[in-house]
Amino acid sequence: MNIDPIGYIQTPYKEKFAIPRQPGLVSSAKGIIKMSAAYADINAFRGIEQFSHLWLIFQFHQVEQGKWTPLVRPPRLGGNDKLGVFATRSTHRPSNMGMSVVSFDKVEQKGKDVLVHVSGVDLMDGTPILDIKPYIAYVDSIPNAQSGFADTAPTTYPVKYSETAINQLGKVENKYPELEQLITDTLAFNPSPAYHNKQDENRVYGVKLLDFNVIWRLHNGTVVVTGIERI
Repeated sequence: MNIDPIGYIQTPYKEKFAIPRQPGLVSSAKGIIKMSAAYADINAFRGIEQFSHLWLIFQFHQVEQGKWTPLVRPPRLGGNDKLGVFATRSTHRPSNMGMSVVSFDKVEQKGKDVLVHVSGVDLMDGTPILDIKPYIAYVDSIPNAQSGFADTAPTTYPVKYSETAINQLGKVENKYPELEQLITDTLAFNPSPAYHNKQDENRVYGVKLLDFNVIWRLHNGTVVVTGIERI
């Protein structure tokens, strides 16, 4: 089976680390799907403005194909307990395919390009999009559905900025007015590996967002941003 991507999405996430583990958690994470030339026909989107959300079918393109196992370690369970791959949303899957529901912002045509603007993305920059479908509430939302080990929203952490980080933000806020909100929303979910326990609280991390490497650490239950370096 050969499936050609209909487009590729541009997102703030330049690496897998710190990408939200579910869609919709970080509403400030914007994405732009640039349709491939063969599908860049604005008529293909006629009526899409009637929908507030879209399903994106995509490929985990940074996961090596064929490298999957029947059992995986969901981060939500601390990275220790194993569950079947089909009982999780692990990126390591036989088909390397995923699906996310995102907010639909707008679609526009610029010259020969057709661009679909969405938000609340949990996709890496450059992810191939295989299909786009409208989210239909009366069938896609099931109020009494059981969600197993993921039946509650993940814990969020307060995010604070050092004086150095505040100064660095101030220097780029005109060009990147969304940067502080994106950093705060992304790091509030503490993307550090689940196996890093309390003795690692002062471990320093770096995450690439937009054109910056954001330096941070977890201290006394608070995410502290210590530096924002241009890549």
